[in-house]
Order: sequence, then C-alpha cells, then structure tokens
Amino acid sequence: MDSAEESLDPESWSELRELGHRMVDDMFDYLAGLRDRPVWQPMPDELRGRLRQPPPDEPEGAQRVYADFRTLVLPYVTGNAHPRFWGWVCGQGSGMAMLAEMLAGAVNSSVDGFDDAGTQVEAQVIEWCKTILGYRDEATGILLSGGSMANFVGLAVARNNCDAVAAKRSGLSGAPPLTVYASAETHSSVQKSVQLLGLGTEALRKIPVDERHRVRLPALAAAIETDRAAGRVPLCIVGNAGTVNTGAIDDLDGLADIAEREGVWFHVDGAFGACAAISATLRPRLAGLERADSLAFDLHKWMYFPYEAGCTLVRSDAEHRAAFQYDAPYMAPAERGLAAARNQQFTEYGPQLSRGFRALKIWMGLKEQGVDKFRRLIEQNVRQAAYLAELVTAAPDLELLAPVELNVVCLRYCGTGGLGDDQLNDINRELLSRLQESGTVVPSHTVLDGRFALRAAITNHRSRREDFELFVEEVRKVGAGLIAELRG
Repeated sequence: MDSAEESLDPESWSELRELGHRMVDDMFDYLAGLRDRPVWQPMPDELRGRLRQPPPDEPEGAQRVYADFRTLVLPYVTGNAHPRFWGWVCGQGSGMAMLAEMLAGAVNSSVDGFDDAGTQVEAQVIEWCKTILGYRDEATGILLSGGSMANFVGLAVARNNCDAVAAKRSGLSGAPPLTVYASAETHSSVQKSVQLLGLGTEALRKIPVDERHRVRLPALAAAIETDRAAGRVPLCIVGNAGTVNTGAIDDLDGLADIAEREGVWFHVDGAFGACAAISATLRPRLAGLERADSLAFDLHKWMYFPYEAGCTLVRSDAEHRAAFQYDAPYMAPAERGLAAARNQQFTEYGPQLSRGFRALKIWMGLKEQGVDKFRRLIEQNVRQAAYLAELVTAAPDLELLAPVELNVVCLRYCGTGGLGDDQLNDINRELLSRLQESGTVVPSHTVLDGRFALRAAITNHRSRREDFELFVEEVRKVGAGLIAELRG
C-alpha cells in the first residue's frame, strides 16, 4: 500500500500564522531597540559547537527552530543594522524592506523574463535607477548580487564588444592580449573579473594615484600607448566613483575623454559612490558618470536596502544582450502565455537563469519613502563625514590620514608624539579590535601609505552626530590606555 503523499505545508496554518506574527513583532522590537544592543559581539565557543552538528533526520518543529534562531543567530549577526556600524561599506535595511523580503519569499518568483509582475517590477526599478542617477535613457540594466557581479557583467559586455576578438564564439585562444586599466585604488572585484573573464591577472594595469587617491591621467595615457606599441589591445578603462579605501572619485570626465579618444570601453565602479548622484548638490562631484559605457553600483550600500541588491547599467540593449544571449528551445519566448515575449528577458542580460525577486524591496522602499528622502539621507551622511573629520582634526592625539571626498573617513590614534609608524600601526590594530569587541562602535580598517587606518564608511541612515562624538571619545580613551600599557 502506498504511503500518504506529503508536502512542506504545516499541519496547522493557524499555529504557523501565530509564530509568524511573533517573528514580525520580535524583529520590529529588535530594530527599534538597536541602540540598546552591542553593535557586534563574538559568539561563545559553546554556541559555535552547536552550529557544527549534523543535519537532523527527524523534524524539530517550527517553535524550536525559531528558538534556535533567537539563541544562536540573532545576538551574533554582523551588526550592520546598528547606528554605530561604519565598517566596510554596508547598508542597514529598513522595516518595509524587511517585510518586502518576506513577501518576495512567499510568492517565490524566479524573475528571469516571464510575463509576470516580478519582471515588470524589476524593469521599473531599472528605469528608476537610470532616472535618479542621471544615466542614459537608452540604457538597459539588471539587478545582481552586488558590486562584484555588477563589475563582472560590465567587463563581460566590454570584452564581447571588442572587435579584436570573438570571445563569446571562439574564446581568447589566438587573440591578441587584451588589457584593462584601473587605478591602484580600484576594488579587488575588478581583478577577480579580469581573471574570471580569462584575461589573466597580467592584463590588469594598476595605474598610480595622486595625493587625493585619484588615478593619474597622464600615467594612464602613457600605459595605453605603451601597450599598443607592444601589440596589446586596450579593452577597458575602469573609473572609480568612490574608492573603497578613501571614497576618492576619479576624474570621470577625463577618463571618458581618454576612452573616447582611444576607442575603448569606459566602465565605472560606483559601488557606493554612484548613489550620491541622486543628489543635485553632490552630483557635480561625479561629473562624467553619465558618459560611462557601463556602470556598476549597489543599492544595498548607500541606498540602505537589505542584501542583495547590486545593479549594472549598460549603454545599449544590443551590446548588453549580445554578451549573454543564447538559443535554447526550452527557453524560447512564446507568442502567448506565461513565456510570451512581452518583457525584458533578464536571463539575456547576465549570467544567472534562476533569479530571486530582488526588485520588490527596492520598489516598495522607494514608493514608501520617496526619492527625496534618500537624497536627504545621503547628503546627511556626507555632512556627518565632514563633522567626523572636524572632530578628528580638532583632537591633538588623532590624525586624519586621507582627504574626505565623500563619506569615508580614515584616521588613526597617534598619541602626543614620540612614536613611529610601526608602533602606531600596532597600537591602532589593537585599538580596532578592542573597539569592535566592546560592542560600542564598529569601524573597519585599511592601510594608506604604510599607515594602519581606522576607516569609517558612513552609509548608515540611523547614525546621529552624537554617535560620531562617542566614536572619537572611545578612540581617544582606548588609545590612551594602550599608550599607558606600552609605557608600563
């Protein structure tokens, strides 16, 4: 006799509904009470051990699973939702976006080009992105996991568009060597993209930067000339709209001029900085962004949406689709029905076939708050960065290590003199660890001209001026304690 058929639906929807309401209430309480919690705290070894157990063969039940989440997960997350998290470049999410993620999970759409609402919503979000950033009206785009994949897509289109090779059909065997140009401050994801596209690490030219950490245009032009003379084919110039180290913005207009003169693709990595273009006040700092042949940016950074929400925009539909389009009878559009070719076929604009409903949280979040609110928040973060820089400059035992171009502040504790860079590097490394482990504030770090820096990337809609005052106070207090320990 056949066993009864099963599904993953609960035996009692009312019990799951009750638990779901509790989850929503708990998460709103969590978000509302962030200031009363540590930014981050390490997980005890005992709990780490519980996360190394084998998968259960028998059901544990929804109530126990949620209890484990509250015990093992919630207290020990990264902490980037907290008002005093400025590490790396992380957004915080919002209440509405959290609910949108739940809705997206419920309908579970694969947004790859069906004649459905998910495809329509993503298409509208792409149009909105072009509008608010002032990018080309004729451009196409796609939502992706983040800036790394967004850079990959832009460079993949550049490679496919290069007349010197037929990479999509024949690969790179026998083709002349291609070269990509980017500043020494460019994000590592560009190097990854160059490797994954089969060009090899040696194809990436890392161009020196000036005292403001912007690419040196004469050095770039000279590198292109040298490569051409050696029989190489310049493929792409990558410009930075906000470097990850310091927030520096390359001369995008100057880069666009060189790209146009040399006949090479111009890609802009605007992972977080491109979002500043939604502000009329800040957009002039990004002059030339609109001239990019492709543009990568993250809505989960400086637009505050939950992960994942990256985006690539490309100057033309034909060039974008040509890099990823394929023929398969099981995916061919139909004249009618769910597969009717009435919408953008997102599978033809990127490497993924199965794609989550990333667009819903962006669509709902923009509709809920309005673009002007995001403009004000971005401008607020820039003012907060300037304020933090003022606090650092005014403190006799702190040092600002890079110009504050946008929303990234790099500093170090230097005491009152008498210590060399090696000693200060050691002190600031320990200082960073103690700040993070205290749960008070979370900056991250970088190294600038051999000097270890505390780095605050301010993409936080929950931060207030008093948070930066506390940050400076804690840096000075912990730093003074470390100096006292050093001197015994």
